Amino acid sequence: MSIQLLNIGFGNSVVLSKVVAILTPGSAPMKRLKDDAKASGRLVDATQGRKTRSIIITDSNHVILSGVQAETIALRAHSDEMEKTGK
Repeated sequence: MSIQLLNIGFGNSVVLSKVVAILTPGSAPMKRLKDDAKASGRLVDATQGRKTRSIIITDSNHVILSGVQAETIALRAHSDEMEKTGK
């Protein structure tokens, strides 16, 4: 069994099978989600000091911030999944 890693930018990766959602950070609910995760110790900042452009939710309820657009990460996830299935 191989583990598929998803590149979320700037040398950071997450395990693709653990990703539940890839979201854009623009709305007030997303800000509350980020603040709640920070308060409970579940926030991982992978922006490398850049502007947050996407929020990744994992199956362990961790919230990961990335400096790469959500659409770009979603395309990477899709292409990685297509490679895995051989299609």
